Amino acid sequence: MFRLFMVLAVLFALLVAGFSSSTSVAAAPDQQKTFTAEQVAESTIFIYGQRPVLEQIRRNGVERGRITRFTSDGKTEEATYERRFVRGENADKDKVRLDQKMPTMEYSLIYGGGRLWGLINGAAFTPRQDAAASFLAQQHHSIETLLRYKENDSTLTLVGKEKQKGLDLYVLDLADKDKRNTRYYISSKSLRVLWLEYEEAPAAGATPVTYIRKFLDYRYAQSTLIPYRTILLEDGKPTQETRILTVTFGIKLDDSLFQNPEAAASYPFPTSGAKIETF
Repeated sequence: MFRLFMVLAVLFALLVAGFSSSTSVAAAPDQQKTFTAEQVAESTIFIYGQRPVLEQIRRNGVERGRITRFTSDGKTEEATYERRFVRGENADKDKVRLDQKMPTMEYSLIYGGGRLWGLINGAAFTPRQDAAASFLAQQHHSIETLLRYKENDSTLTLVGKEKQKGLDLYVLDLADKDKRNTRYYISSKSLRVLWLEYEEAPAAGATPVTYIRKFLDYRYAQSTLIPYRTILLEDGKPTQETRILTVTFGIKLDDSLFQNPEAAASYPFPTSGAKIETF
């Protein structure tokens, strides 16, 4: 019954998109099957939970899980994380706190008021550039970025439809107001984002890297759709896997969790011990 409901929901979403298009009723059949970038995006939003539901339920929450990193020497590093967030009217006004626990250290990266800083052992520090870039990339190149394209004043372009590995896909480009580009590969059958791709230099002056995020193990949490497993590839090599263990929306979070200590800029980023990274 649930699968039948979802199939009907997909068909309904595409029908709504079709009826809302500017294509004439008398247009040729091939033209009637052509959707715009906005129609594909809105249909995807419908499948992930519909815009009013997403705005209400995902307004704040706590996500906990595990991160596995694959190093260049073939070893793996494990960490647990807790991500707490409060959603603003757009991404610039979001508040995000990421706490990570590794075998040798614990630390937090916090974003709020358009700034990023960190805490380690109760002391504030300014994150190193590569760590900051990794954290912000998760904010700028994500499924949420697509689901909130209107709030963020982003521009959409439908590249077209293509087939990869037996999958029929919509290929959708998103450019945010700061000209950051993300390409989404969306299943034309389920309207789920299967993976996204973007290019970015990990640090100023560094050679740009092609990043791919693959989204797997989709499940419903409080009536919204979430991938519980994400794999990050850098220039085709898997470097990180994230698994969500629990996620709960609608939890009231104290604003002090996201406050920026006045001393944040006076502490250097730790240069010894385990390397601090983010997912």
